[in-house]
Amino acid sequence: MRVLRVRDPFHRSQLAIAALFCSLGFQYATWASRIPAIKSDLDLTAAEVGVLLMAAGIGAAVSFPLVAVLMRRLGSQRLALLSALCLALLLLALAAAPNYPVALLVMCVDGVLVGCLNVAMNAQGAELESRYERNAMARLHATFSGGSLLAALLASGMHTVTSTVAAHFAAAALFLLLLVALARTGLLTEQSATAEKPEAADEEAAEKAEKKSAKWTRPSRVTLWMCVAMAFGTVTEGAMNDWSALYLEDVADASAELAPLGIAVVSGMMLVARLFADGWRSRWGDGRIVLTGSVLAGAGLALALLSGGLVPALLGFACVGLGIAAVTPCVYVAAAGQGSDSLTLVAAMGTTGLLAGPPLIGFIANASSLVWGLAAVAASALVVSACSTRISWPATTG
Repeated sequence: MRVLRVRDPFHRSQLAIAALFCSLGFQYATWASRIPAIKSDLDLTAAEVGVLLMAAGIGAAVSFPLVAVLMRRLGSQRLALLSALCLALLLLALAAAPNYPVALLVMCVDGVLVGCLNVAMNAQGAELESRYERNAMARLHATFSGGSLLAALLASGMHTVTSTVAAHFAAAALFLLLLVALARTGLLTEQSATAEKPEAADEEAAEKAEKKSAKWTRPSRVTLWMCVAMAFGTVTEGAMNDWSALYLEDVADASAELAPLGIAVVSGMMLVARLFADGWRSRWGDGRIVLTGSVLAGAGLALALLSGGLVPALLGFACVGLGIAAVTPCVYVAAAGQGSDSLTLVAAMGTTGLLAGPPLIGFIANASSLVWGLAAVAASALVVSACSTRISWPATTG
C-alpha cells in the first residue's frame, strides 16, 4: 500500500479515520439497498420488515453499557478496527441467514457493532481535532455520506450482473476489508489514555488510576442536553432519507421518475454542506452553526409542508440537508470534550435515532398522514435548536 502512504501526520490520520466513516456509511447503505431482496428471500411481510429494521435500532440502544466498557479497555483505535472488521463479516452472515429469527439476531448484532464503530470513529475524529487544533469532523462525516453513495452505486451495478444477495454482499465485504486495511495505517492513540498511566512503578497508584478510569460517572446535565440534541438530529437526518421520496410521490403528486429527487436533494445538500462546514465552524463557532442550521431545517421543512407542491417540497428538503448537516459533527466534538463516557452515551443516542427514527415516523404517518409524519421531523429539528442553547460548545479552532 505504498501509494497510500502520506507523509503529513494530520492528513495521514485524517485519511485513516475517513476510511472508518466511509465504511460505516457503505455498510449501512449496502444492506438497506437490498431490503426488498431480503424480504423476498425470507418471505417477510411489511410488518416483519419493520421489526427487522427496528432490531438494528434496539441493538444500538442496548449497546451503550458494552461500548462504554470496550472504549475504556480497548481504546478507540482497537475498538474501531475490530468493529469495522466484524461489520464487514456481518454482511456475509445476513446474506446466509436461513430464516427470520436468525436475520433478526444478525440485525440486532449489527446495531451493537454500529454503536461500537460510531463511538470509536468519532472519538478518533475528536482526538484529531484536539491534537492538531484543526477542524476536521464535518469532512469526516461527509465521507460517511460518500460511503452511502458508493454503496448505492455498487448495488445498482451488481444488480445488472447478478440478483443474488450473497454475491453482492461478498463484493461489499471485500471493499470494507480494504477500508479497514487503509484505516490501520494512521489511527491515533488517545493522549489522554496514555497520560493517565503513572510512569513510576507504584503499583498501588496504578491500581487506583485504573479503577478511576473504569468507574462509570453519572452524566452531567450538559451531556443529557447533548443526548437529546443528537437523538432528534439523527431522527431528522434518517427520516428524510427514508420518507422524502414517498412524500413527493403520494402527497406532492410527483411522477415516479421525479420522486427519487427527494433523497438526492437531501443527501446532495448534506454532502456539500459537510465539505464546507469545517470552515464555517472556524468562522462562526459550533454553537451558532448548530442553532442556525437546525432552525433553517425545521422552519424550511414546515413552510414546505404548509405550501404543498413539488417545488416547495424540494426547497424544504434542501433546507433540511443544508441545515442539519453540521449538527452531528459539532455535537460529537462537544461530547468528546466531556469525556469518553459522555461521548459513548451521546453516540448511542445518535445511532438509536438514526436507526429507530424512520420507523417511528412511519408509525405517525400510518396513524394520521405522511404530512404529519414529516411535521414531526420538522419539530425534531426545532428541538435541536432549543437544546443547542444549553450545550457548552468548544472554542473555535482553525
